[in-house]
Amino acid sequence: MEIPSNRAKRHARIEIIPLIDIMFFLLATFVMVSLSMVKNRGISVQLPEAQSGAPLERRDQVVISITDSGQLYLDKTEFELSGLVTELSRLKQTEPELRIFINGDHNARLGLAIAVLDETRKLGITKVAFETRLAPSR
Repeated sequence: MEIPSNRAKRHARIEIIPLIDIMFFLLATFVMVSLSMVKNRGISVQLPEAQSGAPLERRDQVVISITDSGQLYLDKTEFELSGLVTELSRLKQTEPELRIFINGDHNARLGLAIAVLDETRKLGITKVAFETRLAPSR
């Protein structure tokens, strides 16, 4: 025997508000992770300031980092100058329009930066730029 109830039968329903919260959280996380991946291909150094710098297109580039202690890095791999030249020569053969960004610490030796620039020019790489950060207006 079935006992009648005064309450109406409840139907299952999908709560959409928590779903929207989760989707916004995932979107924000994806944006933050993708932005952090684009920026830093080289080693983190204290860039020198310049007021005349102009932003350049950052696709298909190789980053050479020069630390204040004189270490050379190609992207994030440490090299001696001779090993760097060998690796750049190999990259030049696979990518004829190779772009190089040199980011050196503001305390790095100028002679080492000039040596790296000289070696890239000897290899026929003409698209070389020095990375700087924007100096505050005076």
